[in-house]
Amino acid sequence: MAALGWLTPRRRSATARSVLAGEAAAEAARKSSLRAEQPAGRFTDETPATTAEPEPDFPVVGDERAAAFFDLDNTVMQGAAIFHFGRGLYKRKFFQRRELTRFAWQQAWFRLAGVEDPEHMQDARDSALSIVKGHRVSELMSIGEEIYDEYMADRIWPGTRALAQAHLDAGQKVWLVTAAPVETATIIARRLGLTGALGTVAESVDGVYTGRLVGEPLHGPAKAEAVRALAAAEGLDLARCAAYSDSHNDIPMLSLVGHPYAINPDTKLRKHARALDWRLRDYRTGRKAAKVGIPAAAGVGALAGGTAAAVALHRRRR
Repeated sequence: MAALGWLTPRRRSATARSVLAGEAAAEAARKSSLRAEQPAGRFTDETPATTAEPEPDFPVVGDERAAAFFDLDNTVMQGAAIFHFGRGLYKRKFFQRRELTRFAWQQAWFRLAGVEDPEHMQDARDSALSIVKGHRVSELMSIGEEIYDEYMADRIWPGTRALAQAHLDAGQKVWLVTAAPVETATIIARRLGLTGALGTVAESVDGVYTGRLVGEPLHGPAKAEAVRALAAAEGLDLARCAAYSDSHNDIPMLSLVGHPYAINPDTKLRKHARALDWRLRDYRTGRKAAKVGIPAAAGVGALAGGTAAAVALHRRRR
């Protein structure tokens, strides 16, 4: 996985690996689309969706060439799916406590910083790939269902869910677009009643993970390539589509569509959205409080001894 080390926030343009990752994600999303199994409609879990703020004439009811694309981490769900997934695998003894501490630190930094850190995200993905190597895809899908119920279901932002529901009610397809593994993303999409998911595609042979990726993680420009490829395959008009994200890393994806939304935006995305007059929504409450201390979701109460130690550890890493 050392070959992925070049992926940094400064590399913004699409590369051959970005295109490969995007096309692989689009192909996987179309194959696993659950629209036929789960008709577009009400969300399927028990948490009620709230009413979205009215947007005149949008989404347009019955516009089959329009769709919506939602980032997952901190847009649809609080925190990062890969970290919650790692915690669930630890519970099932897929790896040792020192690796859980690593996952917990990465989740803590994500919460403390309030934005994605490509270095930490890549580190987590590398860890996950080494953990799942040799396991069957079907096994991880089954476990992923349990992990969703245990760690993810109660972290969905109701406001973002309402926005997705508005697109579903208008008869449009709604896709998650995330750097999380496509299998995990597909589970989340199904449980929320969405159409499907574009996610990072891990290579498998005869249903067994090899420990390698197809292309690169679906992050930054690769997300835009995935949306572009899916839109072409589905006959969508991107000018009539919407995209939603919290991160400036997703500006390439947001810039593709005619209706970009900044949801719970980081500082850079908020500034960019205001400059271009994009719509903004912020569903966070007590944001400052959420940034203080190690989150309970990290699962290791003693990790770094709290906020001060976490920040000190980050400084040492610098």
